Amino acid sequence: MPEVFESTDLATQWTDANRRALHFMLGAQRMMLEEAVFAAYATLDRVRTETHLSNEFVSKLGTAHSVQDWKAVGSECGQHQLEFVRRDSDRMLRHGERLIEATLNLLNNQR
Repeated sequence: MPEVFESTDLATQWTDANRRALHFMLGAQRMMLEEAVFAAYATLDRVRTETHLSNEFVSKLGTAHSVQDWKAVGSECGQHQLEFVRRDSDRMLRHGERLIEATLNLLNNQR
């Protein structure tokens, strides 16, 4: 009888290991798909913002009629560009934190 109990215990351990491996693989696959979607959205958002900033710069530069106006346009658009870089950096930092959290959750669920 002890042999039957040991084989049942081994089968339970094997099934549990397979279940954990499956959950890990599905979780990793979900994370990779979420990252692909995030990267596509971030790229689209960045291109849209850069296009808007470029259009704004060209429009304001077209209305400037003196060197002093050009300096003001350059200063104003430079400030907008700095704000964009700051927001983009903050967004990437939050994304990195979220990615680390998701990875830790994925690894912790395996224990």
